[in-house]
Amino acid sequence: MNIFIPSFHNYRIWSFLGLAMTTYTAWYLTIAALVHGQVEEVTHSAPTKPVLYFTGATNILYTFGGHAVTVEIMHAMWRPRKFKYIYLMATLYVFTLTIPSAASVYWAFGDELLTHANAFSLFPNSPWRDAAVILMLIHQFITFGFACTPLYFVWEKVIGMHDTNSILLRAITRLPVVIPIWFLAIIFPFFGPINSAVGALLVTFTVYIIPSLAHIFTYRSASSRENATEKPPAVIGGWRGAFVVNVVVVVWVFVVGFGLGGWASMTNFIKQVDTFGLFAKCYQCPPRH
Repeated sequence: MNIFIPSFHNYRIWSFLGLAMTTYTAWYLTIAALVHGQVEEVTHSAPTKPVLYFTGATNILYTFGGHAVTVEIMHAMWRPRKFKYIYLMATLYVFTLTIPSAASVYWAFGDELLTHANAFSLFPNSPWRDAAVILMLIHQFITFGFACTPLYFVWEKVIGMHDTNSILLRAITRLPVVIPIWFLAIIFPFFGPINSAVGALLVTFTVYIIPSLAHIFTYRSASSRENATEKPPAVIGGWRGAFVVNVVVVVWVFVVGFGLGGWASMTNFIKQVDTFGLFAKCYQCPPRH
């Protein structure tokens, strides 16, 4: 269905629906974990190995990195000049979804989450859980289309179909992009280790390193700083403070996120490869008795 949606502007209503679905799912996990209580002999050990620490670090980078859709959000806005305020509010709202659910589920199940990337598999069957799973699946369809749209634009430009006004013709030309991705997603449904690897190897650059370097090189000259539309606030030290912050972000993310995080995520991926199954009906779910 997403191949018929022309641009990010047309995703606005779907984005709001996806936000409502994510909100329900996040607060279901929070409330269900508190109601469920702690499992017997629950343990909450800190990272005991470097691979666990750096895998967690990459997951945090991925979670709070906006999934590299900042440009897409701006493209969908009618008034992009308000982007920084909208993005700040969106980030704060993400905190209300991720932090309570992560803290409560970890409190209830502890270290079991280290081997269960699919947290839904730890909760007992209930209509509330089924609703959360269904809404999350619908949300994934929306997110899938949202994330594929930049690929659609590039592909349409390559084959010379970006100027056509026919929605049907554009949808047909997008099929060579969406079908292989959709098929691979069905074959490999283990999303937890993949998220860690994507966060370490891709999100570190697209969200943190490249934007910071772009800001440094764009405003490296005095003339460009004088003509800048947005100047860094004095609270961080002006331009000098902004450059220091950018350098710290680039160095830390490259070393910890990409370097050590990439090593940890790939090590974790290889360690769990035996639990993966092609075309698995349920990833890492307990066997039915």
